[in-house]
Amino acid sequence: VKLAFIVQRYGTEILGGSEYHCRLIAERLALRHEVEVLTTCAQDYVTWKNAYPEGEDRVRGVTVRRFANSETRDIKEFNKFSDWIFHNPHTDDDEVEWLRRQGPWCPALIKYLEQYATTYDALIFFTYLYAPTVLGLRVAPSRSILVPTAHDEPAIQLKIYRDMFTLPAGIAYNTAVERQFLKSNFTIRAVSEEIVGCGVDLPQLQGYRKRTTTTPTSTSSTNVSQELEGKTKLGQGDHNRPQALQTGNEAFRRRYRLHGPIVLYGGRIDPGKGCEELIEYFGAYREGGGDATLTLMGAKLMPLPEEPFIRFAGLLPDRERVQALEAATVVVVPSPLESLSLLALESFAVGTPILANARSDVLVSHCRQSNAGLYYADRDEFVECLKLLLLDKRLRTAMGIQGRNYVRRNYRWDVILGIYERMIATVRGPSLSTANKRQRDSSGRRQ
Repeated sequence: VKLAFIVQRYGTEILGGSEYHCRLIAERLALRHEVEVLTTCAQDYVTWKNAYPEGEDRVRGVTVRRFANSETRDIKEFNKFSDWIFHNPHTDDDEVEWLRRQGPWCPALIKYLEQYATTYDALIFFTYLYAPTVLGLRVAPSRSILVPTAHDEPAIQLKIYRDMFTLPAGIAYNTAVERQFLKSNFTIRAVSEEIVGCGVDLPQLQGYRKRTTTTPTSTSSTNVSQELEGKTKLGQGDHNRPQALQTGNEAFRRRYRLHGPIVLYGGRIDPGKGCEELIEYFGAYREGGGDATLTLMGAKLMPLPEEPFIRFAGLLPDRERVQALEAATVVVVPSPLESLSLLALESFAVGTPILANARSDVLVSHCRQSNAGLYYADRDEFVECLKLLLLDKRLRTAMGIQGRNYVRRNYRWDVILGIYERMIATVRGPSLSTANKRQRDSSGRRQ
């Protein structure tokens, strides 16, 4: 089967969000099928400036075709136009103009799709918001699958999206919360609808002998309890973790000169991701006598205060990112708008509890279903929840076990890829490559 993934940006340097989600799925399916990614040359989503070379590339075993954007974004002017269009009567042409100004505006990508869509058995579009999806879905909707990564925000109320959601033959939702939101607000005509999400790797922890007899306060599985019992953090008397994880944790702490409890955030360091509020709330925690360090990893898209309790780790390769999640005492997920949150799921996978923004229904659902995180609605709740998690090692251990169980139940790669295979089989059309192969096979049999 020949598949095309269409996404606004693509590359190993782009961590978090729908782009990272897309890459994880594309890499796994490329082990089974012929996979190509159709994307722009942008690396920065603020300006959409062309950064990658135009043309064909190979990224971790996946063929990537990049197309140059025809213009960059003036974010201030775009924000002004957005404020106007969200609050005033306007025309369909105004919405197309808004879509162009939002970017990425890449006519070459759409032209390629129009010429070659029938050479693919299925087209998989990631995220509803941007022009490559809105315009691309119109090309061959009957063989298209949309992964919306949607949440309630002003843009999604525009008519251009009401029309778009009627088009794809398949929709792969991240969560039941997202599915309920979209089904309640849009006309969905897809012949295949599934709650899919994304697979998450569970680190394989080897059995080991504990030096103490401390056990978690609550667990539903003796085997999993033995697997993760004693999960505490370095710098807090933890000598019981498996040697491989302990070594990784120590390396991360040494590299960034971290001592004591670590509160970790990973992703775009951006006001829209709740990072300004996170820093304000964490400052209140420190003013109250807290001694933890806030460590931020990811792309910095806002200034950070020069405080001794705030550390910026930058963009980390995959292995160091996992080490950071394992070394963290608590992972904080401050975004009020999430459709899945790979940060939360990856934290669960390594047995680290999360503290999440209660304004995100998806994050609240993860916390409630997993029993592996707490959530806050304001500064006082943030401070009290953080104190509780940092002080109660037994609670963190129990939450860590529950988080790994949650990922094991719901986000195993074999389950996720099986759902994608089922959806592809439902919507796939006969591609030219498939038709040619069948013709060759038929000719061979006749001879």
